Amino acid sequence: MVWLIWYRGRRRLRDHGERRAFCFLRRRSSMNFSAKDRQDEVRTALFCNFSPRALSIATRFVGQRRSRMQGPEPNRVPAMSGLNSRVVADMVRNGDAQSVPIGADYAEIVVVRHGETDWNADGRFQGTLDVELNEIGRRQATAVGERLSREGKISAIYSSDLKRAFDTANLIAAACGGLEVIKDPGLRERNFGELQGLQRHVAASVFPEAYKALQSQKTDQEIPGGGESIDQVYQRCTTCLRNISMKHKGERVIAVTHGGVLRTLHARACPNQESVKFLNTSVNIFHLSDGDDWVFKSGGDVRHLNQIEYLRTGFGGDRTSG
Repeated sequence: MVWLIWYRGRRRLRDHGERRAFCFLRRRSSMNFSAKDRQDEVRTALFCNFSPRALSIATRFVGQRRSRMQGPEPNRVPAMSGLNSRVVADMVRNGDAQSVPIGADYAEIVVVRHGETDWNADGRFQGTLDVELNEIGRRQATAVGERLSREGKISAIYSSDLKRAFDTANLIAAACGGLEVIKDPGLRERNFGELQGLQRHVAASVFPEAYKALQSQKTDQEIPGGGESIDQVYQRCTTCLRNISMKHKGERVIAVTHGGVLRTLHARACPNQESVKFLNTSVNIFHLSDGDDWVFKSGGDVRHLNQIEYLRTGFGGDRTSG
């Protein structure tokens, strides 16, 4: 009898805890918060001594609610089912990011990858070949321009001299008060040599040595056919961004570039971190200050592509976007 009373009492406490946990997290399910925020809520629930079963039920409920509401996180689109697969970002957000004053000792450089091209969709190495934006890419560029125009004053816009980046930059400039776009070859994509213009699976069989050079872990390995090494790209694009920062201390500027360049800039700022997936027109923020100090504030953000489809990989030849 004593055992039965103890068991029923424990069951009531557990059920009560489950109801508390469910209500606790359900109240938060209508809020806009990330997976990390949801983990923080779970930790709070654990602190309140909710049972494991209660947490499982409640967090599963919240996760389902959130997935229906906002779709994939900006830099966590689903795994690709093909290089030409696209997804539509349908994210509920609390508007655009608010403008934050820029410190006088650093420059905030908003680095944007160019919009989509047909070669991105075909999985072709673009490199330094001058490929134009497709219609989706132009819509993406317009969307990111409208977003950036609401996120603080832009002092200047720089761009790679390649057409896909320059056209993206001009569409951004049109939304940001008609600023003149400054071309800078230092922002252009890596030269992939013999691989340029070829699809990845074709390149591996037609030019195996060049493809092997691309996959090499040696940073001084150049790609046959006039291609650049990782070291050469690193020196070129980090010098370019550093020069831009020196001209714009205390200001916010935009630089439109390519996936391979973004990967290199991220490696400079975060040498011990895995690279972000830099999709077409993703927004990536760097702070560069005196003493050549680099800070990567955020990256891979495509929240502006609300209801605009985009490639799951945004393939451009580099290992990150590909």
